[in-house]
Amino acid sequence: MQEYIYETNCGPIHYWIHRHSDPDRPVLVFLPGLTTDHRLFDKQVEFFKEQYTVFVWDAPGHAASWPFHMEFGLADKAVWLHDILTKEELTDPVIIGQSMGGYVGQAFAECFPDMLRGYVSIDSAPLQRKFVCAPVHWTLDQMEQVFRFCPWSSLVRQGTYGLSETPYGRKLVKDMMQVYDGQHSRYAAVAGHGFHIVAEAYRADRSYDLRCPALLLCGSKDRAGFTTGYNRVWHCQSGIPIEWIPNAGHNANTDAPELVNKLIGDFLAAQVLQ
Repeated sequence: MQEYIYETNCGPIHYWIHRHSDPDRPVLVFLPGLTTDHRLFDKQVEFFKEQYTVFVWDAPGHAASWPFHMEFGLADKAVWLHDILTKEELTDPVIIGQSMGGYVGQAFAECFPDMLRGYVSIDSAPLQRKFVCAPVHWTLDQMEQVFRFCPWSSLVRQGTYGLSETPYGRKLVKDMMQVYDGQHSRYAAVAGHGFHIVAEAYRADRSYDLRCPALLLCGSKDRAGFTTGYNRVWHCQSGIPIEWIPNAGHNANTDAPELVNKLIGDFLAAQVLQ
């Protein structure tokens, strides 16, 4: 994987690309969740990089993409992603987003409705306003203070054991959180900002329609918020196919990488490569 840097008016975005020799092969764009980084998709990158062009980033403000002014919304992230893909001549991407990465993917679909070749949500949720009530908006806006007042050791423990169900997944979460060790305020700002811009996206009340083939993946033991409930409703109301990942938590792609890779590969073969 080759590392690159894209400069924005708010700061640098670091991203990595492994290019397939066939330029007509689909481009897989992996977008990690809130406070995680590109390592979240190590198992997917390793599996798919010989078959497809693969892209992954440290989201704005996260890990290597720092320092960064946290004054942007989901649409800004979508535009920056579009600009990077355009700069790198990566067309017709398939976005595979975990949690917050799934929200960015929906914002991308809203901003550039005819560009996506496919969309895979991993333990994310729909952005349509109809799915979330006003009290949830208010709660999301208060999360930075929650993270600031929670002891760092408790945050690490909750992240390690609350997001993953396997030794590999838990170690990875802990390793990724070590980026912020000694920088509790930065972690709180990054996490709080993430929840806030999701609330803003809900309040914007846009369509966030997916005009491309799509697939929902969700860990059966995902305990992050109301993710499992949102995915059930999302599937029922949209008709988007859903696959439940047995015994996996919120980071299902790290808890069951072989199954997740197979499901993504099957989706690509059936829905994208046709």
